[in-house]
Amino acid sequence: MIDERAACLPVPFFRRDAIQVARGLLGALLVSRCGGRRTVGRIVEVEAYLGAVDPASHAYQYRHHAQNEALYGAAGSWYVYLSYGMHWCANLVAGRPGEGAAILLRALEPMAGLPAMRRRRGVTHERLLCAGPGRLTQALGISRTLDRRPMRTSLVHVVRDGRIRPGEIVVGPRIGITRAADWPLRFTLRNSPWLSRAAGKT
Repeated sequence: MIDERAACLPVPFFRRDAIQVARGLLGALLVSRCGGRRTVGRIVEVEAYLGAVDPASHAYQYRHHAQNEALYGAAGSWYVYLSYGMHWCANLVAGRPGEGAAILLRALEPMAGLPAMRRRRGVTHERLLCAGPGRLTQALGISRTLDRRPMRTSLVHVVRDGRIRPGEIVVGPRIGITRAADWPLRFTLRNSPWLSRAAGKT
């Protein structure tokens, strides 16, 4: 049962260390009203990118260009970029302004609006709707138009839906990168069947 009265996560939630924010996002609901359709998924997999000190981050060594300016914006705002020229990836900015840290949303458990998700994705199997950063943005109608927007006032927001115990979180290396690939910054819900890939260590 989805609680329509659940409060959107506050800005101070995102002003913390990126690792804390990543852990805290697990189990929360991602609610989209893009394209006039309401779609909802539970966050089951995220990755933290630590900004200027992280070789895998788009903000490594404080790189600035037109496509990554959102990373240096306010905590709790969106950073949306095009991956491999094919699909959008949605991130939430974390930490101090100018730090360049963000959390990549990697997988959701589909919860509501599945007919719209299926149409957008062109697939029927629920497992293929939101298991991966490009799949979830397509399923929820997320695009570059979300970039730089404060999450709380955008068409896509995050609401808390109960608390996840530390023992339910699995930690492992990030996926699909070549730099700092061994850093344990991927966080998943234990035994979730909705992950983009099987989880690593605890």
